[in-house]
Amino acid sequence: MPELPEVETVRKTLKHLTVGKEIKDVSIFWGNIIKQPKDPNAFGDLLRGQSIKDIDRKGKFLIFHLDDIALVSHLRMEGKFGVYDGTLEKPKHTHVIFHFTDGTELRYNDVRKFGTMHAFKKGEEALNKPLVQLGPDPFDEAFTLDYFHQRLLKTSRNMKAVLLDQSLVAGLGNIYVDEALFRAGLHPERTANTLTREEAESIREASITVILEAIEQGGTTIRSYLNSQGEIGMFQQQLRVYGKQDMECLNCGTPIVKTKVGGRGTHVCPVCQPLHVSE
Repeated sequence: MPELPEVETVRKTLKHLTVGKEIKDVSIFWGNIIKQPKDPNAFGDLLRGQSIKDIDRKGKFLIFHLDDIALVSHLRMEGKFGVYDGTLEKPKHTHVIFHFTDGTELRYNDVRKFGTMHAFKKGEEALNKPLVQLGPDPFDEAFTLDYFHQRLLKTSRNMKAVLLDQSLVAGLGNIYVDEALFRAGLHPERTANTLTREEAESIREASITVILEAIEQGGTTIRSYLNSQGEIGMFQQQLRVYGKQDMECLNCGTPIVKTKVGGRGTHVCPVCQPLHVSE
């Protein structure tokens, strides 16, 4: 699943390719992707004649700012946007097409059909689901140590589950949670409310660092992720634990272990990330 760095890369690419274009028509081939309004025809009516003014992001959500509408889109597992010449044949798994007045098209392709789109009147997107449910991005000013540590003290869940909780911090997924926990030297099964303030700061800083580094590298190419121009991210070359099972830890040489935490594949160094409470 594309995480914050991958979605940020898509945002930058789409902004370059689509800002200023006017939507002439909308073709919807799989209506279940449209969540707000629930009627796909009403969705199309809202977007026709609208021009793309800017593209923003919150967590893993793209936000297309139009003249009067904000379009909120989540790529989920396999969703991809691409800009194409309108004369090109539609690929099999293209489910939504935004036809521009200049003859080009913004196409949404999704093999698994898990992606979502919500259209709101501009200004209402942040007051409604799904965006209203999100916590701050890791590098937002609101993601302070006080905020983070207080939230940790209120839950007995393990740290893997806590960091994947988008209502606490938005944008972290399986890859970057494993990487951040490794950099912080914390075990993913560590109970959140046992973390000291110093340990909370360590994981907060690690989360910020790994996300910013991944954004700089254009994200991580795992399985089928590409940005909207078909380019791969490069952060996979800097991964320290994710996907490294049975390989030597870069810090201590111990083989990386892959296990499951909360049903999610999880990578950990048993020496650098001991499961114990600091004294």
